[in-house]
Parts: sequence; structure tokens; C-alpha cells
Amino acid sequence: MPPRQDKMEITYLLLLVVVAQSFAMPLSSLEETDKWLLAEKYLRRFYNLRAGLQGTKTHRSSDAMHAKIREMQSFFNLQMTGSLDANTLELMSKARCGVPDVGEYNHFPRHLKWQNTNVTFRIVNYTPDLKKADVDRAIHNAFNIWADVTPLTFKKLHEGMADIMISFGTKEHGDFNPFDGPDGLLAHAYPPGRDIGGDTHFDEDEHWSKDSDAYNLFLVATHEFGHALGLSHSTDPGALMYPVYSYSQGYPLSEDDITGIQALYGPNPRHRKVKPKPDAPNKCDPMLNFDAVTELRGETIIFKDRFYWRLHPQFAEPEQTLIKSTWPSLPNKVDAAYEYPEKDMVFIFSGIRMWALNGYNLVEGYPKYIHKLGLPKTVRTVDAAVYIPDTGKTLLFSEEHYWSYDEKTNTMDSGFPRSIEMDFPGMAEEVDAAVYQYGYLHFFHEHTQFEYSYSARKVIQIVRTNSFLNC
Repeated sequence: MPPRQDKMEITYLLLLVVVAQSFAMPLSSLEETDKWLLAEKYLRRFYNLRAGLQGTKTHRSSDAMHAKIREMQSFFNLQMTGSLDANTLELMSKARCGVPDVGEYNHFPRHLKWQNTNVTFRIVNYTPDLKKADVDRAIHNAFNIWADVTPLTFKKLHEGMADIMISFGTKEHGDFNPFDGPDGLLAHAYPPGRDIGGDTHFDEDEHWSKDSDAYNLFLVATHEFGHALGLSHSTDPGALMYPVYSYSQGYPLSEDDITGIQALYGPNPRHRKVKPKPDAPNKCDPMLNFDAVTELRGETIIFKDRFYWRLHPQFAEPEQTLIKSTWPSLPNKVDAAYEYPEKDMVFIFSGIRMWALNGYNLVEGYPKYIHKLGLPKTVRTVDAAVYIPDTGKTLLFSEEHYWSYDEKTNTMDSGFPRSIEMDFPGMAEEVDAAVYQYGYLHFFHEHTQFEYSYSARKVIQIVRTNSFLNC
């Protein structure tokens, strides 16, 4: 066994933590020096940047600093500018796991794993935030997620030493890796091994919940147990093992998570069927199609599967996020969306229901049925929606037809539905998504984008859908 000091250095490098808001602050309020100090702190923690000159101009311009920024941008599939652009700073401000992302720290040495398939665990103490039964259920369900896709079984012990010792603590809690109070480090876990190996600790200064309030114990525990079983982080934003924490509902593992854990332990010999979440869509996939597109206070939001891309004028690259991490009450699948700027509202359609957002907040009284707009009951889905500021009308598309809705009178115009093919010559017969920008309508159908002049009533150009995402 190595000396205590050496062992602590090793465990420090292997420590995995989920960071909630440790870097979170309004980016617009940061002074230039503060931005570089934030970046230096981030890169030192996650990318092994050596201690510099505390944000001075000399350190900012160093080759090492720019190299580490590019390394971080590469990991998160950002444009590798080597500079602190808005997109990079935005990601640095997000909640995330504290394991370093670079080189030798990205994977545990020798791909550590438990040698026995029967892994024991013990809950040493409980949080007062939840009933004891709720904590037991969250921990039990979290282990079952990994048992479903591997040969592993998990046995709970009520006394003595277990492979994975689970506890709640504050500040310095016995492992020389102290927590930092509310809204900082949420939890940490150690990789498989003797003594502290596998142990998982949760910060009692956080508020733990069984839903979307505060921090969901089941989701954090499932993520941390992935580390305790030997998994490193995933670069797929749709994976549970992605460094950034987010709330979601349903089965938490993606194909990427399952592939990773089965590379260590193999598949479940009991052949239990699971339905993993799809991996995050690739914005530069030539066959990419959109579910919905809308403006939102000067930004463009593009929905695809359970994700959305956010395009901001200051961002060099689109930012991809889970829908549920921003709007927990919205469905995982969005069919259509549009902004009505006069009321500062965005309307979201999924199936026969619609939601209204005021910025990033859900408007009270929603969801409502889409037929409240005046659509016939035979319409079960709105495929696309777009507001035309010049006319004050919103166009609603479903299959091969569309309707015109008057926002000022809150009534459907007479004479509708009308044929998409007849009224928009040169267009496809159906529309997947639509958005109005700078006097032009952008219609999306499968992997094709039609730029349409509403005044001239003709298609100006036809390009690939993902050209909208700088591909």
C-alpha cells in the first residue's frame, strides 16, 4: 500500500464530482479579468493547466492557456478558436462533473472494474431532505439501471464494510476531499478498488429531491455509480455520463452509456430488454431533419428529438442542450414552435397539446388543446408553425395543408385550410419546421431547406437543412 500522502494524491486525481453552479454567473456581468480568472480556474481543475499568473495579460496570451482552451473546445465539439468566445464561456459556466477531461485523467488507469459480479453496498446514513424509504428507493433504482444491462447484481448490507459505501456529509467529511456548501460540489465517487474504492458521497448542504426540484438523488446517484463501477465521462450530450448535470425523465441510459459499461462487464446474460435513449443528434449529419424551429428573444432554437440547439449571435457554434434540462415540464418531443414577440411568448406544440413560454418560464394555464385555436378535431398534430410579423398572422401546417391564425383577434381566418403545394410553389408538399427571418421564410422538409420569399411568393434557394447549423 502506498504511503498516505501518495495515496491521497492518487485519490485526488481519481475523484469524481458533479459540480452544480460553481462557475454559474451571468456572463454579461463578468469583467474581462473575471472571465479569464473563471477560465483559468476551469482549465486548472479539468484540463491540468499549470498555475499561472492569476488572470494577468501575460498568462492570458500564453501558448499554454490557448492550447488548453482548444483542448477543452475539442472535447465539447466546439469550434477550436483557442479564445474565450461566448460559446466557450457559456459552457464553462454550466453545472458539470469534476473529473478532469484531459488525457491520462479522462479514463481510469487500467480500466478499473469490480472482479466479482456480485457487488455489495451499504447506506451509512440518510439525508433529512427525503424520507428514508425514498432514499432507499432512489439508490435501489440507480443500481438496477446498471444491473439491467450487465451481469452485475447488487446486494445491500446493513452493517460492516461493503464494496460501495454510501454516505451524506458536509464540508470535510472524512476523505480529505471536502464539500463546499450549497450549490457547489454535489457528490463524488471513487473508482473500483480496495478501501475507499467505489465509495460514493453526497453533499448534505444540497437539497435532495425525487423530482425536478433542486437536485434529483436518483439521477445523481446513477451517474456517480457509473463512476463507482469504472466508467469515465462521455462526450455525448445525451449520455448520463456526460460531464454536465441535467434533469431528465424516463430511462436514463443512452446507447453510449450501455456500450461503455458493457465494454467493462459484458451484456446482461438474463437478456433483459431495455430501450435506451437515442444518442444526441449530430448537427452535421447530411440526413439531419428538424422537428421545430423558433426565435426566442433574438436567439434561434432548433428542436430535434429530446434536444435543442441554441443559436446566439455571440456564439461561434450552436449549443446543444436537453429540452428537459431547461424546460422540465415540456415533452421530450416537440412537433412545432413559434414566437409571438408582441406578447413575448413562444408557443410549443406536441401532439394535440400546446404550451406557452414567457422567455424560459412556463405560462400559467398551459398546456391547452390545439383545437382551442380553431383547428378542426381531425388535426392531431401541428407539423410546423411560423409567425409573420408583416401580416400579424401565424401559419399552422399539418400534413399537406395549412391554416392562418390572426394573433390580434385570436381567431382562425376564413377560407382555410389551403394547400401548401398550391400556395407555396416550388415547396415540398409537407413541412417539418418553419421560421421567419429577415423577410424570408425558411421551410424545412427532411434534409432539405427552402428559403422562400413571402412577398415574391417564390423559392429563392434550396440548401441542406443542416446549413442552418453552420455545416
